[in-house]
Amino acid sequence: MRVVHSVSVLLCTLALSAPAVAQHASHDGLQGQSQTSKGMQGMQHGSMKSSPNAAKAEYDHQFIDTMKVHHQSAIEMARLVDERSERDELKQMAKKVIDDQQKEIKQLEDWKQQWYSGKGDAINMRMPGMAESMKNMSMDKLFAAKGKAFDAMFIDMMSRHHRGAVKMARDAIGKLKHAEVKTLAQNVIDTQKKEIEQMATWKKEWKLASK
Repeated sequence: MRVVHSVSVLLCTLALSAPAVAQHASHDGLQGQSQTSKGMQGMQHGSMKSSPNAAKAEYDHQFIDTMKVHHQSAIEMARLVDERSERDELKQMAKKVIDDQQKEIKQLEDWKQQWYSGKGDAINMRMPGMAESMKNMSMDKLFAAKGKAFDAMFIDMMSRHHRGAVKMARDAIGKLKHAEVKTLAQNVIDTQKKEIEQMATWKKEWKLASK
């Protein structure tokens, strides 16, 4: 039986906590008894909200906070793959997504502390690529799927999510002040474009229909 919880904490399944996110997201509870998903509460990504006055914050601050939330939602999706997919290739990619984006989150957090400590949150859902990458992202449906159905849904969702990150990073390159953040944005573009292409190839090879 599916139980729905109204919770004001985003991504509580992650080891990384984000106070900003806790104020601006809605959750739906998800059923599941597996070791990885036990106690997991998923979110409806499309319900995420911007921080108050986010657009008035320095652009680097907005990018840091918004990309961090974007990465966290990708990690949440990727953590479902190991138990729900039968494809080793997809499992390996999911592990890489988790590892890569956790490292980038740590770097983003370090920069936030260094440059914007005490300035609050600047999650801006209006940044190019952000809202569309989260649109219709139902963790309920992804959580409930397994096997081929899961693979198709995951590839569609993660590809859309990655395209949003690439769009956000491309737009940011010319606006960011800190060279370090520009380098991270370029890495997001390079890495996630390759993963989008790989997932498109798998979708065709595995004859997966869009879900």
